[in-house]
Amino acid sequence: MGITLQDIRHASDLLTGHICETPCRYSGKLSDLTGAAVFLKYENLQYTGSFKERGALVKLRSLSAQARKRGVIAMSAGNHAQAVAYHCRKLGIPATIVMPLYTPNVKVEHTREHGAEVILHGELLSDAADHARHLAVKQGLTLIHPYDDERIITGQGTIAIEMLASQPDLEVFIVPVGGGGLISGIATAARGINPAIEIIGVQTVRFPAMKQALAGEPIQCGRSTIAEGIAVKSPGQQTKAIISRLVADIMLTGEDDIESALRLLLDLEKTVVEGAAAAALAALAKEPRRFSGKKVGIVLSGGNIDPLILASIIKRGLVQSGRMIRLHVAVRDIPGALSQVCRCIGEAGANIVEVHHQRSFTSLPLESAQVEFILITRGLTHVEDILQKLSQGGFKARVMPAGQDG
Repeated sequence: MGITLQDIRHASDLLTGHICETPCRYSGKLSDLTGAAVFLKYENLQYTGSFKERGALVKLRSLSAQARKRGVIAMSAGNHAQAVAYHCRKLGIPATIVMPLYTPNVKVEHTREHGAEVILHGELLSDAADHARHLAVKQGLTLIHPYDDERIITGQGTIAIEMLASQPDLEVFIVPVGGGGLISGIATAARGINPAIEIIGVQTVRFPAMKQALAGEPIQCGRSTIAEGIAVKSPGQQTKAIISRLVADIMLTGEDDIESALRLLLDLEKTVVEGAAAAALAALAKEPRRFSGKKVGIVLSGGNIDPLILASIIKRGLVQSGRMIRLHVAVRDIPGALSQVCRCIGEAGANIVEVHHQRSFTSLPLESAQVEFILITRGLTHVEDILQKLSQGGFKARVMPAGQDG
């Protein structure tokens, strides 16, 4: 018979009081930007920072006393790991988690903090999965699969019940897709409540495994993506069957699209999400006409982004908008010249954050030097003002494109 709306309602009852019923809020700014009425479901506000707590807890509570005593094992790129570890600690169940070698450190450390034994193995989730299955058989542990499990799917589907309780007129759900557990649960619940609701999945261009599997194509994926939470090469069999019946389409987004969506959420909504969680907004922003005028529900599936990656994304955004520039200025190699340039920049209202003074590795004439400034500005118009001020001061200056040396 498969999973039903009733199964998901039962899962919702099991979760009551044990997880956060996260807000589902209208975003006026994103609605103005995209032309759709956008409602965000903040699953990044769960205790472990993602929606994975829902399925993990439903699965763990279904285990027999004997299975709980022996312990469980899970494979995960991070969010499922933290969810299993956290709820295992609360339920007194020993937990072992196998994670890919290059999982962001913040996810690894948080998993350990919840009391689980963490084993780092393989480059991708598929490598970790093979090792987890081997250990499960060898040690007699119950495998808690991150997506291809009926109870996991029913737990994730509770998100749709909450969203439609809050916003019953939603017409479209846009959901990130890795192995397919989240979208399978949401599609089952949402279309069980309202068969007319459209369910759209989103994968990255580098990891389109579910889209390829549905099309009967060989699975060909890249090696890395900013959305590592949905970097899955092996789609679930149960989830694939559900998606093929209930999901209208799976869209693909590029790395730049996801970075832009991350910055939009940070700038406009003041909320931090990880790459996978930004994929749905990236798809909406990429094809706004497709959703124009519709009431769209977007799941912000998690917020466990590595701080170093977040810092890099913010800096790249500053560069792209002209709010951080690299400026090369030719000066005479005499005392006081550098201070004159700095004075011009200061009078133009820019902030100097780095200075590099170069005499030897330059094609400028003798008795000349090249100075590189990293400046914080107010944007592209302000950059033109800075260049004009330097020109009036007798200095030749040029803005260096990102990634280009002098």
